[in-house]
Amino acid sequence: MRKTWIALMPLVIAGVAHSAQAKELATQDQYMCSWGAGTAARAQELKLSGVSLYAARQKIQVYKFAKSWMRMMALGITEQTYDSPSRFKPTAVRQSFYEDCVRYKLARK
Repeated sequence: MRKTWIALMPLVIAGVAHSAQAKELATQDQYMCSWGAGTAARAQELKLSGVSLYAARQKIQVYKFAKSWMRMMALGITEQTYDSPSRFKPTAVRQSFYEDCVRYKLARK
């Protein structure tokens, strides 16, 4: 009996570890991360092209957003992007933002 438990214990531990990693992101969270990544990439494009933070904010204020939370979040993401000394390409910023957002959302579950 003891040998059976010793043999089954690694399988049980592996199963528990696998189920903990297999959490899926809700559709709304995926949308939010994807949208935020796109916003960060656009802000990085504007920053690298020499557009001032003031002008970038004005562009955001004029844009029509689908959801109420988007305008404030876009302003925050843009401001953080401009505050960063990063000179990464927008595609790298998009990828990094998305991965970090997904990691954060999964950690909160």
